[in-house]
Amino acid sequence: MTRLTTKMKVIGAAVGFVLGLCIPLESNAAPKYKLLANFTGTGGSGPYGGVVIDKEGNLYGTTAGGGTGSCTGGCGIVFELTPGKDGAWIESELHTFENDGRDGEDPYSGLILDTEGNVYGTTSSGGTHFSGVVFELTHHGAGIWDETVLYNFCARQNCNDGGSPTAGLVMDHAGNLYGAAHDVFELSRGSGHWEEKVLHRFCSWPNCRDGSGAGSTPILDATGNLYATAEEGGRNCSSCGVVLELTPASGGRWKELVLHAFDNNGKDGYTPGNGAALIMDGSGNLYGTTETGGCCGGIVFKLTPVSNGHWKETILYNFKPGANGSFPTAGVIMDKAGNLYGTTADGGSTSCGCGVIYKLAPTKNGKWTYSVLHRFSGADGAFPAGSLMLDDKGNIYGGTVLGGSTDNGVIFELTP
Repeated sequence: MTRLTTKMKVIGAAVGFVLGLCIPLESNAAPKYKLLANFTGTGGSGPYGGVVIDKEGNLYGTTAGGGTGSCTGGCGIVFELTPGKDGAWIESELHTFENDGRDGEDPYSGLILDTEGNVYGTTSSGGTHFSGVVFELTHHGAGIWDETVLYNFCARQNCNDGGSPTAGLVMDHAGNLYGAAHDVFELSRGSGHWEEKVLHRFCSWPNCRDGSGAGSTPILDATGNLYATAEEGGRNCSSCGVVLELTPASGGRWKELVLHAFDNNGKDGYTPGNGAALIMDGSGNLYGTTETGGCCGGIVFKLTPVSNGHWKETILYNFKPGANGSFPTAGVIMDKAGNLYGTTADGGSTSCGCGVIYKLAPTKNGKWTYSVLHRFSGADGAFPAGSLMLDDKGNIYGGTVLGGSTDNGVIFELTP
């Protein structure tokens, strides 16, 4: 049994699936799929967090394993991909994580960039208390990047500040960072250091009606409210999960409102993955995915604000096992025309079942049309993970955690 087949079976049994995205199709031409990087293990392995793009078109991301760190299988890296003149992409390793009790290790989340080009992210382990860190990479030119650990989780008694984050970060206009590490937190610059504040602890309501477990990467609206998911908890079942909003209140407090509690009732989805960040359209509607539920393989959902603080859920698509893909574990992205793109970590090719890239297009009658844009086969990647990224030309970029030439994952581009 090959290494890829073995990992596929393990991941499938654990429902360890992941999702990505695709591009708007404006013609009848088939999308063009291109491999930009094949990870080798020593040069990184398993890009779970997808990629982010800068103003020059360079891509940045992390791998959860690989590199030359002293962890078994490597501690992970931060990488950059730069487009070359001949159409090839050049990979540079910006930072290798170490298992030394100070640096982080095992980054599963994606990255964000500030206006100066500095890179921010999280690791799920490592650091002073071995429970993960928030880090910054600062560029000093000539390929030199310095890492600064901004915060070490589990610095407080009983880890009341959170720990082991697998979700990423979002930055507000003032440069404050927000994330989720079994709670929702804020990091703000203090006097020469960064200060962490827990905005909401999951499972602080009776029977965990406010959600529990890991949270997704938060998003911010124009007025500074935060939106995220929790993968478990809620009023309907202990493992269903919720969509929540956090609003700044007086005295520096934040008020949590559960916008939707998922239900294992054969119709609604449940268990939104901690890699399945929400998106918001220009009208304030929220879109996301759940790993499971619906008829049988997860859903894509829309939440619309109605009266008195209530939100209405609309199920846009029910996934079913098979050639069209199932079990999305990352969220969706939206193009300027309102089309949604995502990936599944299961289904697709009958020879592999390595996942698909899909498109959901709105129609005039309020329905959504589903189409598969690419089926992964193993050699071109397997099990897409993390959110995808759209550039200003409509190209979409993402990663798979397995597959490729050495079964250590790939970064890909999909062009209309």
